[in-house]
Amino acid sequence: MELKDIKSVYFVGAGGIGMSAIARYFLKKGMVVAGYDKTPSALTERLKDEGALIHYEENVDEIPQACKNPQKTLVIYTPAVPADHAELVYFRENNFEIQKRAQVLGTLTRAHKGLCFAGTHGKTTTSTMCAHIMHQSSMDCNAFLGGISKNYGTNYILSDESDYVVIEADEFDRSFHWLRPWMTVITSTDPDHLDIYGTKEAYLESFRHYTTLIKPGGALIIHKGLEMKANPQEGVRVYEYSRDEGDFHASNVKIENGEITFDFISPIENVSNIRLGQPIPINIENGIAAMAMAQLNGCTAEELRYGLQTYRGVDRRFDFKLKTDRIVFLSDYAHHPKEIYQSARSIRELYSDRKITAIFQPHLYTRTRDFYRDFADSLSQLDEVILTEIYPAREEPIEGVTSKLIYDNLREGVEKQIIRKDDVLQFVSSRDFDVLVVLGAGDLDNQVPQIEKILRQKYGL
Repeated sequence: MELKDIKSVYFVGAGGIGMSAIARYFLKKGMVVAGYDKTPSALTERLKDEGALIHYEENVDEIPQACKNPQKTLVIYTPAVPADHAELVYFRENNFEIQKRAQVLGTLTRAHKGLCFAGTHGKTTTSTMCAHIMHQSSMDCNAFLGGISKNYGTNYILSDESDYVVIEADEFDRSFHWLRPWMTVITSTDPDHLDIYGTKEAYLESFRHYTTLIKPGGALIIHKGLEMKANPQEGVRVYEYSRDEGDFHASNVKIENGEITFDFISPIENVSNIRLGQPIPINIENGIAAMAMAQLNGCTAEELRYGLQTYRGVDRRFDFKLKTDRIVFLSDYAHHPKEIYQSARSIRELYSDRKITAIFQPHLYTRTRDFYRDFADSLSQLDEVILTEIYPAREEPIEGVTSKLIYDNLREGVEKQIIRKDDVLQFVSSRDFDVLVVLGAGDLDNQVPQIEKILRQKYGL
């Protein structure tokens, strides 16, 4: 189904943050939007206020008449809804077009110029940076992001006029194969999700296939030195980038007094004196990729400067909670060894003369099993490592796979211990810290507000 054929959109599970963002996009385009969710929430009430027809009873009779034409209605569902849900069964039996969120994003990239950001890590920050640059510029954009932008307090940006849509291209379960990018950045291809892909080779192959989906006339902006073979169609321009070399890179980098400035070197136009609004070393490289994408799509030198200077970051991505001479406390979603390496390296670069303690909750038994030595190497850049039990997410335990695998492989000289997640607050209360970071994609982040409160009280902030 093409966007031009859609007159109404029905959501089975309308209240999730990703689903509600798409619902608001279709509302903004003037379509009939309706749907079901299990319980009322602030998001569903907001949708209703904006014109969506939302109900909370699993009942086919509640589906509006405007959403009962299979030729003109797109049905979007979340996998959290059971397959035998009465409304989903109705749509299936009556041959409606039914799509998951990833497929819908693919539909949007066929109708608009999709600016997509793929990679094992870095894609959320880089896509959010680019969306902010574009939205603040004369180009504007729509955006569907993988994290909450601190500039906007949400994971989406909507535009009445812009033909650009910025999308985080997720490789999990090969979701990014639904997309048809106009241009894409690939930040990294360090193997991950081996529970889905099985082998490193299969993982790299999925990225190779993704590059074949870029529309002719568009562009691939790929991090220099990646272990993958790109295979774009004829007519797709290919650029390389990194912090220090490539078609797009930085020069004259200055990191001092908590500020970072650099010059942006580009085959289109060099831009001097870029100042990072979120001054973290890894954001030099992220900023290069975001600016490359924005510049290729018409943003001016001044728009690039203003966009990066006013960028405020993403929740849980190098997210400073306290930043004083006495105590620094931050939270970071890093959960892959390479992400942790980059995070630890950036923290060390910023605080070279201070003791850095990390509390890390490993995410997934399979990821720990496959990469425990790499986790240990990355964490060993820090002075002290506190490990909690593994966060299982969708997985069952694997015999012999615990946090002790990482613990036993930390380098000599690193202070280390394993504690229960339930004991983290007591641990924080009983210790003094210089620089403290909470790492991981599990539920330990739920304790970050309480940790911040403890530290504020302890240090009189």
